[in-house]
Amino acid sequence: MPNETRFPWVGLLTLAGAIFVSVTSEFLPTGLLPDMARDLDVSLSTAGLLVTVFAGTVVVATTPLAAMTRNVSRKALVVIVLLVIALANLLAAIAPTYELLVGARILGGLAHGLFWAVVAAYSAHLVPPHQLGKAVAITSGGGSAAFVLGVPVGTALGHVLGWRVAFMIIAGIVVVLALVVTKYLPAVQHKVPLRTGEIPIPAHRDRSLPGIIIVCVVILLVLTAHNTFYTYIAPWLMQIAGFPEASVAFLLFLFGGAGAVGLVIAGFATDRFPKRGFAIAVLGLMAAITVLAAVSANQIVVTAAFVVWGVTFGGIPAMLQTRMLHTASFRLRDLAAALQTTAFNVGIGGGALLGALVLDGFDLTALPVAALILFATGLVLSVSADAVRAARARRTTQ
Repeated sequence: MPNETRFPWVGLLTLAGAIFVSVTSEFLPTGLLPDMARDLDVSLSTAGLLVTVFAGTVVVATTPLAAMTRNVSRKALVVIVLLVIALANLLAAIAPTYELLVGARILGGLAHGLFWAVVAAYSAHLVPPHQLGKAVAITSGGGSAAFVLGVPVGTALGHVLGWRVAFMIIAGIVVVLALVVTKYLPAVQHKVPLRTGEIPIPAHRDRSLPGIIIVCVVILLVLTAHNTFYTYIAPWLMQIAGFPEASVAFLLFLFGGAGAVGLVIAGFATDRFPKRGFAIAVLGLMAAITVLAAVSANQIVVTAAFVVWGVTFGGIPAMLQTRMLHTASFRLRDLAAALQTTAFNVGIGGGALLGALVLDGFDLTALPVAALILFATGLVLSVSADAVRAARARRTTQ
């Protein structure tokens, strides 16, 4: 059971480190695609499919793998999937052909999906409910650090030493983190023991399942909205806002740093204002995107609005994960984590696909409009679900 008096800093920071290396491993190819395409003698678009294959594997395999491993120790499973991620990166580093590299990425996607299905619920086993927001923000910091530090450093190493060396280095670091997890991550009891005479309830009859599905739909809408625009932010900044190509990397770095700030804010606010905090963040994000679209000719305003977008979105994934953990019953936490991981990855891939369709039918200026519509839909669904839940709670107490 969670310790009510001592906050588990060491365990949570260990989880954050594991998330850091896993996310860095996932997105490492994005900065090295030209090098990989040239070395393997394939087109840039073909090399880009390595990212698609990885995400697609996560979407398809996460929930079945989570169900198959539901009786395995959570700590042991984290160690196992980290070692498989390390193996996948090593196989990618030595893959002599593109086809074998695809196989290595599929193996990495299988491990990555299961990793998130376990880790997303792990924080809830370490802390009491009133500290969930803070705990999730700490572990989510590993993902933010991966984007701000891990992927850029990995990309730089890949350019200097070769992309294969970069994959070998991340494989070695993942092994080190697996050893750290073995020593410092507390083991948890994730199974619910049945009371005498109690009959196990099927998952589809659990009262928290409808709420879990609603949170998954909100995640899907919000992540699709974000990635519909953000996937194509570089050409938008250059062609619509008029920034030179050389300044885009700095703007993306600003966005990542702003996201880290937003995550810290979410860590303080989520436990105290779980519903209002999410609504305020989404409204602030929508305001920032509206300014980007309306005042795209003013680069100072665009930069400020882009930073606000980064701050507001930075805490939203952690807020949604915290909401999922509060919504799911104890016995459905692992299933909820798997469904949440699937929803996140469908949103990431689906947003990129929707953005491409919008571009084919219109142009870059239509991307923020499409994103705003989806963000608004997700916010309305979230607020409506909260209102219905509150009304039902009032009826039961009368």
